[in-house]
Amino acid sequence: MSHADFRSLPFWQGEITATPLDGGITNVNYLVEDAGRKYVVRVGDDIPLHQVMRFNELSASRAAHAAGISPAVVHSAPGITVLEYIDSKTLTEEDVRDPAMLPHALDLVMRCHREVPKHLRGPSLVFWVFHVIRDYGATLLERDSSHAAIVPELVKIAGQLEQAAGPYDIVFGHNDLLCGNFLDDGSRLWLIDYDYAGFNSPLFDLGGLASNNGLSEAQETWMLETYFEAPVTGGLLNRYSAMKCASLLRETMWSMVSEITSEIDFDYGAYTAENLDRFRAAHRNFNNS
Repeated sequence: MSHADFRSLPFWQGEITATPLDGGITNVNYLVEDAGRKYVVRVGDDIPLHQVMRFNELSASRAAHAAGISPAVVHSAPGITVLEYIDSKTLTEEDVRDPAMLPHALDLVMRCHREVPKHLRGPSLVFWVFHVIRDYGATLLERDSSHAAIVPELVKIAGQLEQAAGPYDIVFGHNDLLCGNFLDDGSRLWLIDYDYAGFNSPLFDLGGLASNNGLSEAQETWMLETYFEAPVTGGLLNRYSAMKCASLLRETMWSMVSEITSEIDFDYGAYTAENLDRFRAAHRNFNNS
């Protein structure tokens, strides 16, 4: 079934109206109205270059709904997922780091890590950021990326970070904690978009939550103490800082690959530059700590 065919899914009750939703930088999303009800339709095939496999996204989405943190999947077909519509607003980075909001966002992440695995069915992926970075590096060199000159250095740094971020605990990570993946319906938050979900170190999501949303050092300390229910040790802080660097490096290299492969209308070049700057700053701080 092609993407255009989502309009003819047997799930619909009658003639539908479909409006493209802005903001997606991996998928194309639509708001669909059918028989007086609203749905969100996500369309997108597997993207092996980005480790995105739709069977995994679908099972993670269903498990996240069962865990009470994500909207229900009401229908699926190859390349198409129909989700319950939540009347809500998308959070901004400022919203996520608001002291009144951050505890609710962290609670969702903790519930993802601890509750979603109880509801998973079928095969599930591991999201190992250091493998992702090495794979991105190979892709960028194979495709003569404009960033090819710095790729060997970035992959080498990733190897150093992999050593520094262990030993590892494993949880079920969301692995894409951008502000746009948190929805506020006025009474509670929802966590959406499980394209990159998979078993991972909890420090990856915590580092992503902090670096993607500009948390202060004090907020990072609070986040770590709340998550681990213990004072932050120097060892934990070092492992966390290494993984935060890896999170920023993965986002940077994701964007580098997207510059040469994505057909979505988005300024990936600017996004690469912004994230490379963030990574360089975090890596300097890590080396100086």
